[in-house]
Amino acid sequence: MNTKINKISCLLFSTALFTINCSLFSSCDSFLDEHVPQGTFSDEQAKNAENAEAMTVSAYAIFTTAEDINSSFSMWNFDVRSDDAYKGGSGTSDGDVFHQLEVQQGVLTTNWNINDMWVRLYNSISRVNTAIALLNESDYELKEQRLAEMKFLRAYAHFLLKRLYKNIPFIIDHNLSYEQYNNLSNTAYTNDEGWQLIINDLMEAYNTLPQTQDDKGRPTKAAAAAFLAKVYLYKAYRQDNPKSNQVTSVNADDMQKVIDFTDPSLYGNYGLESDLHNNFRPEEQFENGIESLWAIQYSRNDGSTYGNLNWSYGLIPPNIPGATDGGCDFYKPSQNLVNAYRTGADGLPLLTSFNDKDYNMTQDNADPRLFLTVGISGLPYMFNKNYMMEKTSIWSRSNGLYGYNVSLKQNVDPALIDNYLIKGSYWASSMNRIVFRYADVLLMRAEAYAQLDKAPQAIQLVNQIRSRAATSTQMIASYPNTYGVKFYVANYNGSYSKEEALNIVKMERRLELGMECERFFDLVRWGDAATVLNKYYSEEIDNCAIYKEAHFTADKDEYLPIPFAQISASNGHYTQNIGNW
Repeated sequence: MNTKINKISCLLFSTALFTINCSLFSSCDSFLDEHVPQGTFSDEQAKNAENAEAMTVSAYAIFTTAEDINSSFSMWNFDVRSDDAYKGGSGTSDGDVFHQLEVQQGVLTTNWNINDMWVRLYNSISRVNTAIALLNESDYELKEQRLAEMKFLRAYAHFLLKRLYKNIPFIIDHNLSYEQYNNLSNTAYTNDEGWQLIINDLMEAYNTLPQTQDDKGRPTKAAAAAFLAKVYLYKAYRQDNPKSNQVTSVNADDMQKVIDFTDPSLYGNYGLESDLHNNFRPEEQFENGIESLWAIQYSRNDGSTYGNLNWSYGLIPPNIPGATDGGCDFYKPSQNLVNAYRTGADGLPLLTSFNDKDYNMTQDNADPRLFLTVGISGLPYMFNKNYMMEKTSIWSRSNGLYGYNVSLKQNVDPALIDNYLIKGSYWASSMNRIVFRYADVLLMRAEAYAQLDKAPQAIQLVNQIRSRAATSTQMIASYPNTYGVKFYVANYNGSYSKEEALNIVKMERRLELGMECERFFDLVRWGDAATVLNKYYSEEIDNCAIYKEAHFTADKDEYLPIPFAQISASNGHYTQNIGNW
């Protein structure tokens, strides 16, 4: 069995390698408090290959240990701002700061969740930069490869930060002095330049990383290519007006880079799984499959006390009668998302009319991906007939306020007892979290082709995704006969304009990546957030009354505010995002 490098605990390294002197900074809430490590290695120790390798493992480990149920690096907590999902829980006061985000009202720069994610991600960058500094002093034979891996991880943390906050300080020099750290600005670079800094790290990684890795948690050249394509896709939608978050242009050169880095020749044996659900199964034979380009690795029975489990999904499982004392029931699929999977008489999505009526399980045609993404009342939870979902308070902690739909992609079948652990109401799973999968590569390539006015190429790629959707029925093959559902998904076969192709690609991204925490960031990237979400709020009120108070304010709500604690600790070097104070 291939090694999962994140099984190794970072606890061996965290106290031995560095200490922090908070007295040097104005606030111990600032990420700077933990960002400048004081190395304890002697020159000879620094050159030791074992120490260098240990520190790189520690850098990987922090991407599992630094996140938690309220600050998941999957970003599910912040995707509740999209039209895919409700916050869930027992009510609006349960995780109230996330309720404020989902209705975009009352969000304060002092809210703990705004600062918490900032600190966690910059702590991750700190760990990576410590590894880079140590590697640079070492005589390790894998030095260049490990440096490439660390550049990849640093790019990942900066990418997550930039999608959330837009204007961020970039920590790309691991040799900065304390004074230089204290003088960092979050507006030193334009939006375009910030994306380019992430690309620069990734290009260094891409040029060095191998085609394959024995340790599946380490990125490969293909993973770097997919990541480069994604960053170029974000960069292409220019938002460089400092007084606005609106898309001012779409850059054709950046779109061509997306085409370049999604070329099939770069991806070797990677491809689409035969069934979409194979990407979301915890059993060992499904982990690190052909579609998984890079995944955060988790494990259960690995020789440690509790395993290296993913606790960041701990709030998502619902109440499951007979399986546990009760889950927390967060991140619940919206009715709008369910309706998006409706298909017409031609088997195609109802691009503009999908939300004209709510999906009826025994009357409407539906894309099979609906039943692999959303748990619906009247069907088995996680495909296990011992746990039939019902529209009762037993299955909904909010007594229906957030509806009765359940997310399936983050959860595991309660019967798979070797793949999860329960502490109180919190579930933790050993299922890997795929960060980059091949379906997204195809969709990014399709989007770039559509933007470059090459609709036929875009539609051909979309049809690859749809063809796989049609055969993704291994877990749900009995549903039509047993529950009366109607599967119908077909390929596009017409001629389409650039605008039509773009709309097709946008819908296909939603259907394929539903509940994978990409939706809100896609809407912002496209410049569609205000229009789509305000329409969603007005139409979703009948299904979820919380949206009566909701309103998305353009040029404000696209990004989180810079946390008050960080502004206060920056010695005047940070600028608050527009629309916030």
